[in-house]
Amino acid sequence: MFLMILGVALWWAAHLLKRLTPGLRDQLGGRATVAVGVLVSVVLMVIGYRMAQGPVWWGATAPLKGINNLLVLVAIYLFAADGMKTRITRHIRHPQLTGFALWAGAHLLPNGDLPSFVLFGGLTLWALVEMAVINRAQPGWTPPAGPFPARKEAMAAVGAVVVMLVVGLIHAWLGYNPFGG
Repeated sequence: MFLMILGVALWWAAHLLKRLTPGLRDQLGGRATVAVGVLVSVVLMVIGYRMAQGPVWWGATAPLKGINNLLVLVAIYLFAADGMKTRITRHIRHPQLTGFALWAGAHLLPNGDLPSFVLFGGLTLWALVEMAVINRAQPGWTPPAGPFPARKEAMAAVGAVVVMLVVGLIHAWLGYNPFGG
């Protein structure tokens, strides 16, 4: 569990460094330092999660997996929508962070164990804190004005489905059945 907690803490630090102490980030090497920190944090979280043990309060069921999958699909769409500046970006200030929080929070539905609460709960909380920090530092926000071509909307939706299928296959390959009971 220690490696996973260390990974989550490093994730927080690497991402919040820019907002809270930009001068320190620049002294430590700027974006390269953040990239290395994020990479190391992901490795620590994956290894730590696979090793972690703790109490289990509930297990995955087909309905919980279905709700999780739907929320993850929406989260992936929000990432695509932000990159393509689709219509939804006019209504959501932080589509990627919202999607990330949705992805992490959704993983708590089928994973009712302590390691999942530490990992996915910690990442959900990070995304919410990151949004609050950004909003406080930059209170003014001008939503994109458009135009929002239907082609971009369709590409974001189709891309989200394709990414979801690939992620599902990777989960199955790693031994986690993301579909069914």
